Amino acid sequence: MTTESAPVPRAAQATAVRRTASAVRPPRGGTGRAQSLRATRSRRRWGSPSGLVAADGLALALALALVAPLPWPPGVFVLQAVAQLLLHAHRGLYRIGLSPSVLAELPALLGLALVQWYVTAEALTAYDPRYGIGWTALGCAVAAQTLLSCGARTAVHRSRLRSAARSPQSALVVGDGQVAHRVTAVLQEHPEYGLRPVGRVGSDVPPADVPVPGATPCGGAQLPVLTTAQDVGRAVIQNSVRHAVFTVPPESAPGGAALFGQFVRQGCRVWLITEEGTITPCRTKSRPDHVWGFAAHVLDDGRHRPAGHRVKRAMDAVLAMIALIAAAPLLAACALAVRVCDGPGVVFRQERIGRHGRPFVLLKFRTLRPADAHESATRWNVSDDEGMSGVGRTLRRTSLDELPQLWNVVRGDMSLVGPRPERPYFVQHFSRIHPGYRARHRMPVGITGLAQVNGLRGDTSIEDRVRFDNRYIGTWSLWQDVCVLARTAGSVFRLGGS
Repeated sequence: MTTESAPVPRAAQATAVRRTASAVRPPRGGTGRAQSLRATRSRRRWGSPSGLVAADGLALALALALVAPLPWPPGVFVLQAVAQLLLHAHRGLYRIGLSPSVLAELPALLGLALVQWYVTAEALTAYDPRYGIGWTALGCAVAAQTLLSCGARTAVHRSRLRSAARSPQSALVVGDGQVAHRVTAVLQEHPEYGLRPVGRVGSDVPPADVPVPGATPCGGAQLPVLTTAQDVGRAVIQNSVRHAVFTVPPESAPGGAALFGQFVRQGCRVWLITEEGTITPCRTKSRPDHVWGFAAHVLDDGRHRPAGHRVKRAMDAVLAMIALIAAAPLLAACALAVRVCDGPGVVFRQERIGRHGRPFVLLKFRTLRPADAHESATRWNVSDDEGMSGVGRTLRRTSLDELPQLWNVVRGDMSLVGPRPERPYFVQHFSRIHPGYRARHRMPVGITGLAQVNGLRGDTSIEDRVRFDNRYIGTWSLWQDVCVLARTAGSVFRLGGS
């Protein structure tokens, strides 16, 4: 095992004493099943949103009891509860943060209560005027629900913080340098955040005579530094690690994208905790958080929105099928032109890498016949090949050669919008020289993408494409897909194919 020792400064700690650590050992106080049971109980105490759901439900029930002038139909109570749950979940009010604040949640609680009660009042009046409530009663209901919800949430937040301080969950800190050491010190000194560092993933160890900035010299505990993926995987299992804390964006750290994927596969919640103003949190969830003044964001791997992704898949399948039917005459004309001008072999099949690194066969109209399979797999760009016929050049300039990929979308190999798929040879090559390239594969690949509509097609910068692709994944929404498709349709008429 390749490990080193690194200091974990507490509030009264500044210097590091080098020590050889052969492994990340389980924390004191029990091992095996006992530790697993304690970790499970800890997650139930402060890692679940059920307390917040119950608090909001209690506030709603009391507000209904105060306002309802007549016995309302039972369905009203059910609809109110479901509407509140959906609205609060959509707004992110049930996400478990590190520094919860009722004052920060107050505007959202007030606004959602106003919407919820106004819609209920209008629906009741339309159903039966006897059940209608006036503006005064409506205002009282909104105020009562908001204040009661704030009070109940305050109790839940305080209970969660106390539970987190008593039973913090194991965490690994990823990063080198002063920020990583300061973040580690903060997490050790403030257990109420619920994260207890048990190791650090990095390479540097400060000399014993160099103080860690922000700490007071008096010595203290040490943590092992993990330098290989095997060490990290073993540490996660041995210590029941539930959190990984990056101190720099994964795309900016050597091997950070692969490490991020490893943490996600092992069920860890991944955070980015660093100084304010040093990052643009394009891959983070909407609600900001902090740890003792350090900006804290939950990193999203693009897979934690199953409902949205199911809608995306359904939209892809429906639109691709409609497009195939509508474009059938155009597809037939393109196929006939290729057959007449370039001979047999109208459809070109090529292995590409899709989501999560899975290979699939991509379909295109053939525009150039490669010399052999090796050339097909390793030649980067053929747009300037002198052997390309006029039909091939036209298909490429108009992007009509991509039309058969609609069938890939129907089959589920691809999406309409996503990072463009590449051949295995180039995936391996680009992954070695461009940080974050493999992170593109955490979303389905697409016929078009954010990079393509910004002109990054053909022989253009791979680094720029990676940046746009990862930004698309981090900020993904159905509306963004619609915008990319609209821009793609416009670019087709400008004849900017690759």
